[in-house]
Amino acid sequence: MDFLEKITPRQYQREIFETCVKENCLVVLPTGLGKTLIALMLTIHRMKQFPGEKVLILAPTRPLAEQHLNSFKENLSELFADIQLFTGEVNAENRKKIWQTADIIFSTPQCIANDIKKKLYSLNDVCLLVEDEAHRCVKNYSYNHVAKSYLEQAKNPRILGLTASPGSDQKTIKDICKSLSIKEVELRTRDSLDVKKYLQTLTFKKIELDFPKEFEEIRVLLNRINRDYLDRLKLGNFLHGPENKIALLELQKRLSSQLARNFKAGSVYSAISYCAQAIKISHAIELLETQTLESFFNYLKSLHEQAVKQQSKGVVRLVERNEFILVYSFTKELLIKNKEHPKIEKTIELIKNRKNSKTIIFTQFRGTASIISRNLNEIDGITSKVFVGQTKKQETGLSQKEQKQIIEDFKENKINVLCATSIGEEGLDIPEVGLVIFYEPVGSAIRSIQRRGRTARLNKGELIILITKNTKDGRSYYASRSREKKMHTSIEQIKNQLKNKDTQSKLT
Repeated sequence: MDFLEKITPRQYQREIFETCVKENCLVVLPTGLGKTLIALMLTIHRMKQFPGEKVLILAPTRPLAEQHLNSFKENLSELFADIQLFTGEVNAENRKKIWQTADIIFSTPQCIANDIKKKLYSLNDVCLLVEDEAHRCVKNYSYNHVAKSYLEQAKNPRILGLTASPGSDQKTIKDICKSLSIKEVELRTRDSLDVKKYLQTLTFKKIELDFPKEFEEIRVLLNRINRDYLDRLKLGNFLHGPENKIALLELQKRLSSQLARNFKAGSVYSAISYCAQAIKISHAIELLETQTLESFFNYLKSLHEQAVKQQSKGVVRLVERNEFILVYSFTKELLIKNKEHPKIEKTIELIKNRKNSKTIIFTQFRGTASIISRNLNEIDGITSKVFVGQTKKQETGLSQKEQKQIIEDFKENKINVLCATSIGEEGLDIPEVGLVIFYEPVGSAIRSIQRRGRTARLNKGELIILITKNTKDGRSYYASRSREKKMHTSIEQIKNQLKNKDTQSKLT
């Protein structure tokens, strides 16, 4: 293709591009299979077709927007276009000026949405809008506001949505397609015939570990506390149906909403307290079952601190319970004896046996990532770093500058193991790795697809999922597999519906 430098599109990228030329398209392609190149090819085509018009490319975070900008600069002739990055650090008046002369603008959706609301500029001369990580295009996210304004204002609108997975729920996928006025969906998986030939073998291993007997004793005590709170909620006719953490969080919202409407019955206050403590115990059980004993104990200590500070009467009563006191002392004793979750031992063993392989370990919680990383750094020849998002509430995080430095060090082999939370899943230009470990399975199809997309692209790769038997791990593992199958079915059904709608409109 004209103006492309240093890169030749693959067959499936050309075929997807041809579809995007004709219609607004949602492209569903696993991480690392070249969604950005499809956006680049379509950018060139649209700018040639509509000389003088602009292209707007959105990504959910500034580092991701910068990454796309660098990819365009690397593969596009310097003379082709004036390329600019919009961030909150560039003041509004300067953004207004830059907009007038720029050809291709990279930004976060929040920045553009705010500018449009303030009428700093119009999207009338934008001939292509690209929304990366388009699965975020739901509810009130800024992507929706920008897309709506774009479709209202642009003279020559064309939209390209990019994602590794739009989710498994057909309604959600339909909502994304509706928000972006999608007419075509292009789906590829690692097993698609036109993709498969470009990929290396991905070896998959599921490792199941026994839940320790000592941990079971602690779980029994926690379940006893949990049962008491759940029974009180049921007796008060507040809780119906499922008794899991999701149901409790929904109930908490409902009860808070009742209070906001001045519904001040004493029973509602009691129910809110029971619900809050049940959520805390559910979280404690999850940490015990699936994470590390140290992070579980840290959480128990944080509840103690809340009680000492008298932050809530409910927490004070919780930590005074005999079962809680026993849980606290049992856990403390186990840690003194250097007892840890079997996943920690297995992770250390796996890394010791694969010292020459670059590895990413994905885990749900920052505390777990820190504990894993600390343990791995005791292994000779291993340099591990924690890779997390920016600071949240009381938790420590990494600035965007620190995140970029860690990725750079990982590329240059100064680090050989990254212990990452969800920030390592989405889009960022993390180099390919030989081994990906899921410290725990994730129930989300989106997150599962993004995690495993970090390996087996240019070189052979290995994926290992750690599962503690008879815990939430097993449920999450099978939920994710089921949702991924459902996603493929849903997308195929929506593709057919879009085609049928298009055929009917041509006939009428």
